[in-house]
Amino acid sequence: MHPTDLTVSAVVEDNGRYLLVEEHAMGQVVLNQPGGHIESGESPEAAVIREVLEETGCHVACGELVGVYLWIHPQTRQQFLRIVFVAEFLGCDETRTLDDSIIRRRWLPREDMEKRSSTLRSPAVLRCVHDYEAGRRQADGLLSGMLPLQQNVDAVLANADLV
Repeated sequence: MHPTDLTVSAVVEDNGRYLLVEEHAMGQVVLNQPGGHIESGESPEAAVIREVLEETGCHVACGELVGVYLWIHPQTRQQFLRIVFVAEFLGCDETRTLDDSIIRRRWLPREDMEKRSSTLRSPAVLRCVHDYEAGRRQADGLLSGMLPLQQNVDAVLANADLV
């Protein structure tokens, strides 16, 4: 059994387009929402703000929790637990150096993401956008009793939607 990979990500929408990263992952170039791992002692909300800045050079304000998603890689069986927040776009720093695995940031409408579904890092990318557009939001306190999340992965898993 593989350990569960606990990550956060952000759905950032601006004028009908979504902020994505084009990145190297699993030996391929893929599209993904900006996000990553929660550092020790960091809240999920702070992790979202930090990861979006590191991966895209963009500043955001973390908003509501869209949901918690579990995706199991079909070949490796690795579990990816993704905590997804809405994030408000505030602006980008064009001079900022992006994380090493990031090729560039991209802004795409949902329709273009659907046309490129084979290049998405996982099915969770579109699922999060669909849930966001449908107005899905989780209760504010869903994660509060589970902090620190790294020590409560089983409790977070129990509240996840399988993608």
